[in-house]
Amino acid sequence: MKKLNGKIVDEEEKKVVETYSNGVGVSVGFPQSHQNLVVGYALTVKKETSFLKPNFRGLARTKGIKFVCIDVNRPLSDQGPFDVVLHKDYRHKHPEVTVLDPPDAIQHLRNRKSMLQDVVDLNLSDCHGKVGVPRQIVVTKDPSSIPSEVTKAGLKLPLVAKPLLVDGTAKSHKLFVAYDQLSLAKLEPPLVLQEFVNHGGIVFKVYIVGESITVVRRFSLPNHGKRDLSKVAGMYPVPRVSSYLSSADDADLDPSIAEHPPRPLLEKLATELRRRLGLRLFNIDMIREHGTRDVFYVIDINYFPGYGKMPDYERVFTEFLLSLVQSKFKKRIAT
Repeated sequence: MKKLNGKIVDEEEKKVVETYSNGVGVSVGFPQSHQNLVVGYALTVKKETSFLKPNFRGLARTKGIKFVCIDVNRPLSDQGPFDVVLHKDYRHKHPEVTVLDPPDAIQHLRNRKSMLQDVVDLNLSDCHGKVGVPRQIVVTKDPSSIPSEVTKAGLKLPLVAKPLLVDGTAKSHKLFVAYDQLSLAKLEPPLVLQEFVNHGGIVFKVYIVGESITVVRRFSLPNHGKRDLSKVAGMYPVPRVSSYLSSADDADLDPSIAEHPPRPLLEKLATELRRRLGLRLFNIDMIREHGTRDVFYVIDINYFPGYGKMPDYERVFTEFLLSLVQSKFKKRIAT
């Protein structure tokens, strides 16, 4: 037996809660009544606080949606009944429930080696733009081998160093920019080294909630010219760009930098990634190559991101939950 969030749980349930701590493994059934849609959840305290805010709960309540915390000390089959469940074991005991965002698909995004592969394989022609990924390599050997690996791969400095695994911890989101060969040997594998692309200091965070697409701007790292690089050496941490403090939505920016990616491009990209990843709750971090209008790079994809930082997320997510049941109901009528 182990203790988790102040509660005693066995090893099996501990794995469930830890694996799904970011709100994964959503399952959808039919409403248990005409009044309420019951959503059971097993989230970490941090995720529950940032996601299930009072405004969200209040709006959902007016739409007949009720959130119920799952007691990890009791079998899930003894709780509920639920219409939407953020807990994987429910699908084993209730095969009639449709599973949204299955665990194996989510794991695809927890490794930065595989995270961007589906973007590499995309062919977004006639979509008012081009989308690719920065050149990168995966390093798993000892740090002393990193300079030679970079040289062998032909990557150009500066390089962004990212932990290989994305496990929900603060460490997995701790990024660095390396400006010279000597600093590369100070990094800690396993990691991904990604070429830095000048992007005007702006990153676009594209939130996907089912069919909904919301774009916000965040400040990022400034451009680096050859003259700048000759004066800079060492390795520096990359500030997090997900917070409100880094918001660039209201900043007075050059339109060539601030303009959002074309809507047709985002719709095509979201559609393709939903299909290829098998997910409906994720966000895409995109940058525009500086000096261009239509060349974009995806630098990260995150499952179940901090939706609490997304504008109007309460309404968007409420409508998403209702659409899940409506969609399944229509399918049931059709058959």
